[in-house]
Amino acid sequence: MQAATSQVVSQLKHSIARAIYGKEDAIQLALITLLARGHLLIEDVPGVGKTTLAQALAKSFHCTFQRVQFTSDLLPSDVIGVSVYNPESREFEFRQGPIFANVVLADEINRTTPRTQSALLEAMNESQVTVDGRTLPLPHPFLVIATQNPVEHHGTYPLPESQLDRFLMRIKMGYPSHETEREILRRRTSDDPLQALEPVADVDDVIGMQDAVTRVKVDSSLHDYALEIVNRTRKSDQLALGVSPRGTLMLQRAAQARAYLEGRDYCLPDDFKLLTAWWRARGTPRCRKNRKPRKPLCTKSWNPFVFLSN
Repeated sequence: MQAATSQVVSQLKHSIARAIYGKEDAIQLALITLLARGHLLIEDVPGVGKTTLAQALAKSFHCTFQRVQFTSDLLPSDVIGVSVYNPESREFEFRQGPIFANVVLADEINRTTPRTQSALLEAMNESQVTVDGRTLPLPHPFLVIATQNPVEHHGTYPLPESQLDRFLMRIKMGYPSHETEREILRRRTSDDPLQALEPVADVDDVIGMQDAVTRVKVDSSLHDYALEIVNRTRKSDQLALGVSPRGTLMLQRAAQARAYLEGRDYCLPDDFKLLTAWWRARGTPRCRKNRKPRKPLCTKSWNPFVFLSN
């Protein structure tokens, strides 16, 4: 990594950390998702900083940003856009929706219906939308950061597998430690730090880093290592659904992005291993299939490192 690029990465981390205290892992994973051209799903209880992380990332580089509050009455056209008749030209004109932005925050995505959730599928997979028979490209870079409350909360719609498979990472913020929360109280006696954030990078800088990530070398032995992880998810008794080929490709891209952030132009086994714990809950826990209403998703979460130790 060139010195100038390394400085941009350091500035991005520092900028986001000004608004998110004590969550270095979450910041690192968000940047990996951005540089890997993936999408991020943050699942946790309200009030732990899910939305703040997304806003801090968007404010840290010059980009267009849109926030969509997903509710039960939200329609697909509220996300993608709608064609409006112009009586002067006697033609329909397309009014772009919030999806036409570099960073889109889909807040509480599991509070809207599957019909509206599906409006994101084409956009997240192909960076384009189709409206009235026309295919419209989305700006680059394009990143969807979705937040959701745990599924045992009232008024939520579990995301379908087709939607989950579009996310590169599925992470939790977690409660801050005692020391971190005390520091939050000390620092937040005045203005919101989000309001003070200034961009430290341009869109071209981000695109350049994304292109550089694709040039990070991955040895053929690491391909076999990644495929062993993936194949075990497909055979595991803990999982009802294993990782898809799309997930395999995105694991490699995420490993390349992690290596890049570490200042290397080559991947190590740890780049794959350490990401596996957060790399989308692409393997669906078997207990999800027959879960009962108002019960926790699982009493014991899937541990991907069990696969690596067998």
